[in-house]
Amino acid sequence: MREIVAGLAAAVLLAGCGPPNAGTTATPTPAPTSASPTATPTTELNSLQTAYERVITDVLPSIVQINTKVGLGSGIVYDSAGHIVTNAHVIGQATQMSVTVASGGAPRPAKLVKSFNAGDLAVIKVDKPNGLRPAKFGDSGKLRVGQIVLAMGNPLGLSSSVTNGIISALGRTVTEPQNPGSPGATITGAVQTSAAINPGNSGGALVDLSGQVIGIPTLAATDPDLGGGAAPGIGFAIPSNTATDIAAQIVKYGKVVNSHRAALGIRGSTIIGNDGEPSGVAVASVEPGGGAAKAGIRAGDVIVSINGKKTPTMADLSETLTTLKPGSRVRVELTLPDGTPKTINVTLGQLPGD
Repeated sequence: MREIVAGLAAAVLLAGCGPPNAGTTATPTPAPTSASPTATPTTELNSLQTAYERVITDVLPSIVQINTKVGLGSGIVYDSAGHIVTNAHVIGQATQMSVTVASGGAPRPAKLVKSFNAGDLAVIKVDKPNGLRPAKFGDSGKLRVGQIVLAMGNPLGLSSSVTNGIISALGRTVTEPQNPGSPGATITGAVQTSAAINPGNSGGALVDLSGQVIGIPTLAATDPDLGGGAAPGIGFAIPSNTATDIAAQIVKYGKVVNSHRAALGIRGSTIIGNDGEPSGVAVASVEPGGGAAKAGIRAGDVIVSINGKKTPTMADLSETLTTLKPGSRVRVELTLPDGTPKTINVTLGQLPGD
């Protein structure tokens, strides 16, 4: 910004027996001259280790370290033209950065092509792409819980680091912590993994044992009981299908032209009620021509629910919208500035790529 225990079961050879044929004398069955080969814990362990080594050798050259003036992170070589996909939060506000490949050598200058902050994805481009090895991206729609995965990146600046784990869950919706000027990206369909994700791993690769990138490690869960410290064994990655869709649009058009996300068309912030708890989203401004504006939502209104689902925070509002599609008609409950409750219907627009 997680570790795996592999249970190896020895194969058991079972022999069945039955009654002798009628009218004959049973005779001992001759012992086989040689036993059939069976898998052993040692051979299975060696096979798994060989798979790990093969994947690391194949994929690690496609993982780069990205350095900006205020931080570092990881990236994945996307194509032979020098495009690299990473997290938007790795890039931050930088437009120029340097890239170091896993095989070493001098850092290479790179520049930002475009960031898609709402999905925490960005594409940068290296000026001189010679020697860069594009990664192979897999189909994250075919993932299964329990699959072994490896996370590759540069955690805490330790270049070319690899951790292992499993896919713990699929289809998570997670919202990143808010930063000044940003409500925090909401990631839909996130892959939950037990492979360790630490600062610097962001933007790297979550890889299956076939050597295909199936996710981009993005954030680790935090535990409020630990003062906001990382919760061990709980990390999240952007699914590869989402990452390649967004990256392909940025490479082709220079921006995201289809976010596939619904938008209400407002800018807002969480407000805190008299009891000290969040109680809704105060509308700061309304996008002209957007769904909210057309339905009559105004600055100063407070959104308290969508389709009956409460939205006490901006993060809750964002997560609710990710479950809906552009063009959907939803019921929005408001509290007007004078305290009057009001319910209106809104046709959702599409979240802009910028």
